[in-house]
Amino acid sequence: MSAAEPPGDGEHQLLVLIDPLARRSDGESVRIAKDVLSAGADVKICLPDGAEEFARALARRGTRRPVVVGDDHALLRAVTQLHRERELAGSALCLVPVGAAPSLELAHALGVPRGAVAAARTALDGTARRLDLLVDDSDGVVLGDLRVPAPEPDDGPNHPGVTAVRDTWRTLISALVRPSPQAPSSALPPRAHRLRVEADGILLNDLDRPIDALSVTPGGDGGPAHVVIRTTCGETVTARAGAVTVSGPDFRYRADIQSAGPVRTRTWTVRPGAWGLVLPTTPGDDRHR
Repeated sequence: MSAAEPPGDGEHQLLVLIDPLARRSDGESVRIAKDVLSAGADVKICLPDGAEEFARALARRGTRRPVVVGDDHALLRAVTQLHRERELAGSALCLVPVGAAPSLELAHALGVPRGAVAAARTALDGTARRLDLLVDDSDGVVLGDLRVPAPEPDDGPNHPGVTAVRDTWRTLISALVRPSPQAPSSALPPRAHRLRVEADGILLNDLDRPIDALSVTPGGDGGPAHVVIRTTCGETVTARAGAVTVSGPDFRYRADIQSAGPVRTRTWTVRPGAWGLVLPTTPGDDRHR
């Protein structure tokens, strides 16, 4: 994260984009956010019904600062849209987080206040800060955390009844199916992956050393990203790099809250201070520079 920047001319002219999921999940928090924002700024309220309307409204914002009322998905949608328009450098986003707790983890990790009132007041009186971004070679963005490989679909939250049934079937299948005597003894452990990882052109891991997981996180200080590799033999390899390339057999990855792939190669590059997010003002901030 770099030094704070002063608000632009549209500081008190806001475009409030209310995500439809937020309206359905917590209408009271949405109402509170609208009241606080309307009391402190010239506000234009937009109620998009889907991603296309959201994108059109954001593209037509003019000089108004966008305020997204919604969860991590809504924030990521806004940053992705501005990145595709090549408008991130001249824009700073505000977020009022509304949604279930698991869908707001990214927002809170970035420093957005909890609660509609605190977040709405931050949108009015906070400081725009420039944050680092990871951009891949397909023009996808990562705000907070990249994981390779992506968690398996059934690694997420489960309902007890569904989990019990699935575990019962797995037990039955394990009892009925026996490994073939000819099965190769060199088979990888269930969660091992053969991946080649390069950081700024330097080889960190090759296909002959299976890994459990790889994480890449923006440094947050305008510098290189943090790279951590955990191998199946218990080793941990760390590095800092401006670009990370992963290649190997088809693999999936998780960028923030979204899984993608399978792909055979992908490169992520750090863009220092590429996007702006309005966060609470701290005593050391100089808003008049």
